[in-house]
Amino acid sequence: MTIQPPSPFATGPASVQVSFDRSELLAILSVYGRMVAAGEWRDYGISCLKDTAVFSIFRRTAEQPLYRVEKTPRLRNRQGQYAVVGMDGRILKRGHDLKTVLRVLERRLIRPVN
Repeated sequence: MTIQPPSPFATGPASVQVSFDRSELLAILSVYGRMVAAGEWRDYGISCLKDTAVFSIFRRTAEQPLYRVEKTPRLRNRQGQYAVVGMDGRILKRGHDLKTVLRVLERRLIRPVN
């Protein structure tokens, strides 16, 4: 009996990836668009991994991400499945509601006018 390696096209629990749905992406891209218009951010990247989906925000393409918006469904019943992580790896905000978590990024946009 020969053992065949799993097919890359298999549709089972082993091939499931976490991703953002449409409403989550709309909320993230709304904040992202305002920050691009303000000249703060210039690029983004999306990673859909086995246990986490990550939206990375860059000031320039060749740099490390300034912020990461992470969705980890296994934390849904604990601290919340959404988190905003800073460049240094600190969790800036975590919660169950994505729009509430994204407010930490909007505060960076509000500055006093000279």
